[in-house]
Amino acid sequence: MKKTILSLLIACCTLVTTLAQTKITLNTDLAKTQISKHIYGHFAEHLGRCIYGGIYVGEGNTKIPNTAGVRNDVIQALKELKVPNLRWPGGCFADAYQWKDGIGPKANRPKMVNVWWGGVTEDNSFGTHDFLDLCERIGAEPYLAGNVGSGTVKDLSDWVSYVNHPGGSPMAEARKQNGRATPWNVKLWGVGNEAWGCGGNMTAEYYSNIYRQYATFMSDSKDAVLYKIASGASDGDYAWTETLMKNIPHKMMQAVALHHYSVLGWTVDKGPSVDFNEAQYFKIMEEAWQMDEFIKGHSTIMDKYDPQKKIDLIVDEWGGWYSVEPGTNPGFLYQQNTMRDAMIAGLTLNIFNNHADRVRGANLAQIVNVLQSVILTNEEKMLLTPTYHVMKMYNVHQDALLVPISIESPSYNFQGKELTAVSASASKDASGALNISLTNIDYSKPHEVTINLRGEDFSKMSGKILSSAKINDHNTFEQPNKVSVKDFSGAKLEKGVLKLTIPAYSVIVLNVKK
Repeated sequence: MKKTILSLLIACCTLVTTLAQTKITLNTDLAKTQISKHIYGHFAEHLGRCIYGGIYVGEGNTKIPNTAGVRNDVIQALKELKVPNLRWPGGCFADAYQWKDGIGPKANRPKMVNVWWGGVTEDNSFGTHDFLDLCERIGAEPYLAGNVGSGTVKDLSDWVSYVNHPGGSPMAEARKQNGRATPWNVKLWGVGNEAWGCGGNMTAEYYSNIYRQYATFMSDSKDAVLYKIASGASDGDYAWTETLMKNIPHKMMQAVALHHYSVLGWTVDKGPSVDFNEAQYFKIMEEAWQMDEFIKGHSTIMDKYDPQKKIDLIVDEWGGWYSVEPGTNPGFLYQQNTMRDAMIAGLTLNIFNNHADRVRGANLAQIVNVLQSVILTNEEKMLLTPTYHVMKMYNVHQDALLVPISIESPSYNFQGKELTAVSASASKDASGALNISLTNIDYSKPHEVTINLRGEDFSKMSGKILSSAKINDHNTFEQPNKVSVKDFSGAKLEKGVLKLTIPAYSVIVLNVKK
């Protein structure tokens, strides 16, 4: 009998201690820094089926409902996502794109070969008007990436005039002749893309001078003061950022870009998007967590030259990158999207939010049918990915005030390595409500979370959760809702303390009100 009781006690103690303990403190009355909505931006490149077939199906298409050739289901989904800005036309494609080939009567537009992505020929039927009109329909600010690699200063200057000048200039008159009387007033401009690579294989010193030249001839207009973004570093190339911050006059530059992908390695075989193992999963999570390290490193250099933080850091390419789906064009970068991608999204957005004093924009790569997409399409079918659901859950943070946070989380351990398992960020919206986002990247363990709310009293609470039975779970055109958001009622609030359990590989967003 004694042995039985002892066994029961040991079993109970083991059960109590199986849940890893995460402790979070939120100083709700100290929220001051605004989380820019532009952190939740997206990216649409002329790559694979992102534009043609994904966004644009042609004005004569009677099979797929569309508005001016743009899929109605995509328009509605992006409206609901509250996309703050959309970057176009690339990417590597941007520095090969001749924007004047994409305006005027579609039947007269010259064709081009997309040398970067699959060598396909496209007809330029989706151009400046189509993209900027799409942005208006979904309520997003356009972010145009200028051609610095193969274009000229005049080409980019003319593009600025075409979309922004109210009238009287040759480019503004050409716009009017092409059916658009009023300017779009585009403010966000990338001065080239990946100048260290596909944008020209330049040195940082050379690009700094090129940037100064191009930026000089990009003119503001009455209703569009330009926000110019310099082509920034990849990953931990801190020397690139230092050279730009040192050599480009700050009055000519509003932001510096940064690119970082969560990828197993830059080989042909980047690992499967669905049938991955824990070793591959852990490595991708390791890469995702590196975003925090890179932001801190680049911010430290920027602080050296810009202590008042007037120059923003824009992470305008990020996300997971795997091998393409079997049987698809290797140059189209089409991959599935699982709960692993939801982990990348939740973790990365928490990192961005918590660095909102310097990170004021970002663009997930890419929006439809390419890399870590929020939408996948197949002819008339469309589905929303786990990443879409995380981005939608997190959009409560857009333009809200960042709540200072301290967190103690146990590790997710694998083969002698460890990563912080639970990440979190919090904000206070205009109504005074508190929104808390939590992501547990642990491959197998749920975590018990205790959140101390200091500074204000709260009494009401609701929540949403994205979770699934397996880490490899994903949505298909046959099962488009296998992974979906559900209401979460497992959190308890008592005397300023929130307690909940977050399952393994899950995302939770809580809304707490006074």
